[in-house]
Amino acid sequence: MRHLMNPLDFSVEELDRLFDLANDIEKNMGKYAHACEGKKLATCFYEPSTRTRLSFESAMLNLGGSVIGFSDANSSSASKGESVSDTIRVISCFADICAMRHPKEGAPMVAASRSSIPVINAGDGGHQHPTQTLTDLLTIRSLKGRLNNFTIGLCGDLKFGRTVHSLINALVRYEGIRFIFISPEELKVPDYITDMLKEKNIPYEEVIRLEDTMPKLDLLYMTRVQKERFFNEEDYVRLKDFYILDKAKMEQAKPDMMVLHPLPRVNEISVEVDDDPRAAYFKQVQYGVYVRMALILTLLEIDLDSLN
Repeated sequence: MRHLMNPLDFSVEELDRLFDLANDIEKNMGKYAHACEGKKLATCFYEPSTRTRLSFESAMLNLGGSVIGFSDANSSSASKGESVSDTIRVISCFADICAMRHPKEGAPMVAASRSSIPVINAGDGGHQHPTQTLTDLLTIRSLKGRLNNFTIGLCGDLKFGRTVHSLINALVRYEGIRFIFISPEELKVPDYITDMLKEKNIPYEEVIRLEDTMPKLDLLYMTRVQKERFFNEEDYVRLKDFYILDKAKMEQAKPDMMVLHPLPRVNEISVEVDDDPRAAYFKQVQYGVYVRMALILTLLEIDLDSLN
């Protein structure tokens, strides 16, 4: 039995197989419509979510399975003081696989250590968000045709952004990746990330102005400044509009540069960018369903040869 806590839990070769499966699902949805008949997914979300929770639920329903769970800690026995360890042992009696989001770093890992069913980390605090990383990688591979030899700019909240940290750690396994980190001083990427890049001799730059980097980028990964990660309302208000990607900035970019965003956005990408063919963030959401379908099939060890 396997769990997914971190994008690095899968080797590059395993990721290739997972993405091949996701691309086949995209082309042949009907083939997989009954693959998980009789199986149940539990979505245990201790923190609010729209995309991730509904994406998991859509994925399981697309596979012919069913879904149980809760969308808020207050609607679970956590509000009565039940531990994550006890909750997962109970959930294991009801479901075949679990996707868990929790505000505390490491909580899904604790759950996995006590679980008798596969557990997927659907986001734990500012730490990891592995299925978003799988979504990002699948989107890049599907639209760019490769996962190597490009320059990616990561812009916004690089200090608390778990999607950013997970994506950087995943991309360093591919050749020819160059990083440009675009953030205000207060939201710089953590030292452990830059130390790791130095150790691996992977080129990176840290800049403040988005405008200065646009012509260099093959990919731009925008993030929102996350209010829920701030202790100080004043700091949040001061930084929340630091970057806004608009039509004028897009004019400085390469004709084939792709814009990604894990969503939700607040106002860091102007709606006028949505019609630009390089805006890929809503396609990214769709790829998230395909990759979660592939992940569920893989962790449940469904016999794909038996599918019509």
